[in-house]
Amino acid sequence: MLDYALLDALLAVVRTGSFDRAAGELSVTPSAVSQRVKLLEERVGSLLVRRGQPCEATASGALLCRHTERVQLLEAELGGRMPALPGVPAENRAKLRIAVNDDSMSTWFVDAAAQFCIERGVLLDLVIDDQDHTAQRIRNGDVQGAVTTQAEPVPGWRAVKLGRMRYRAVCSPDYFSRYFADGLTRDALRRAPCVNFNDKDEMQRRFIRRLSRIDINPPAHIIAHGAGFVRACTTGLAWGMCPQALVEADLKRGALVDISPGARMDVDLYWQNWRLAIGWLDDFSAVLRARAKALLD
Repeated sequence: MLDYALLDALLAVVRTGSFDRAAGELSVTPSAVSQRVKLLEERVGSLLVRRGQPCEATASGALLCRHTERVQLLEAELGGRMPALPGVPAENRAKLRIAVNDDSMSTWFVDAAAQFCIERGVLLDLVIDDQDHTAQRIRNGDVQGAVTTQAEPVPGWRAVKLGRMRYRAVCSPDYFSRYFADGLTRDALRRAPCVNFNDKDEMQRRFIRRLSRIDINPPAHIIAHGAGFVRACTTGLAWGMCPQALVEADLKRGALVDISPGARMDVDLYWQNWRLAIGWLDDFSAVLRARAKALLD
């Protein structure tokens, strides 16, 4: 029989990335957390945590973490339905760890999720990543749900389409005069600095490929922050693909211009979550889909 006090310690270390932070979360000493993880490793006969900065789960550790998260979700639901049940505190709140891209965070996601979480007492633990790579968080066992561009569900998961995010290629008027006064030539696109969210962000290069029909690797700033990304465009630092919802006002008042008027890129977004039947998680998925239809294109 698994000891869930030990499993909780393992999960806290993996989630927080350190024994000290896990101790604070569990209200015990770091030594107690270390002893619990070591005892669990001895019982299962396998290394479960790679000690480092941050600490990371091994393959065996990730399996146990996924199991523990599912048990916690089931117990939180049970506590809500049977508050008098011994051993399941009614104050236990379900916590949903979700991978979300920054553009969704900056536009529609919190609005879509807020009311449900308020009414049901669900806590969100959001992990920010590029929308083309949030599905990898699923494969790693790091989350219970993800907003992703991947339509094909990960094994053991379900996938539904949420809607479409529209992006516009924008820059400041001054930037446009400096780099694109003679048009969006291949030479201009090679010289003009763009802004990428991170090293995995390919959206700017995909847009260039659509315009020029060739692969061009322009100089690129890296700004992994939604508001900072847009600010790089409004200040004349770079051009970039920005969510229409974030830049519509700037376009109307002339702080930004389309580098290719009428051109846009639409990105389909999908919600993936466990197939495991958990009442409130299924309800959350249904609410998220319904709200996304109203907030996305």
